[in-house]
Amino acid sequence: MSYRVEKTDEQWRSELSPEQYAVLRQSGTERAWTGELLDESRAGLYACAACGAELFQSGTKFDSHCGWPSFYESVRPEAVELIEDNSHGMVRTEVRCANCGSHLGHVFPDGFGTPTGDRYCMNSLSLSFTPEAD
Repeated sequence: MSYRVEKTDEQWRSELSPEQYAVLRQSGTERAWTGELLDESRAGLYACAACGAELFQSGTKFDSHCGWPSFYESVRPEAVELIEDNSHGMVRTEVRCANCGSHLGHVFPDGFGTPTGDRYCMNSLSLSFTPEAD
């Protein structure tokens, strides 16, 4: 896939914190229950921490008790790229930012009680949050 935002590895390293780089560019995962956006409950918009592309609206966030911020759908289907992930001896669906290719987390079909049945399990380090104006 061709991304709109393409940067060298050196550029990404200079723009992201080491922790963000490990998650966003190396497909890492932050430890469960440690992300600063896990308990964020204000109305607002979640965007890619690497490129600023809009990804999720706060109204689709729900508490899935998994330890990471969870959403039941992206702001637009084309905002994210879904890729089969066969790492760690299991089959999962990786979620990447469609604008820059950064790793965001994984989506699972176990969002019981949500309108879509999906659980986009995202790393806080992959997201930025902008609250709605009062």
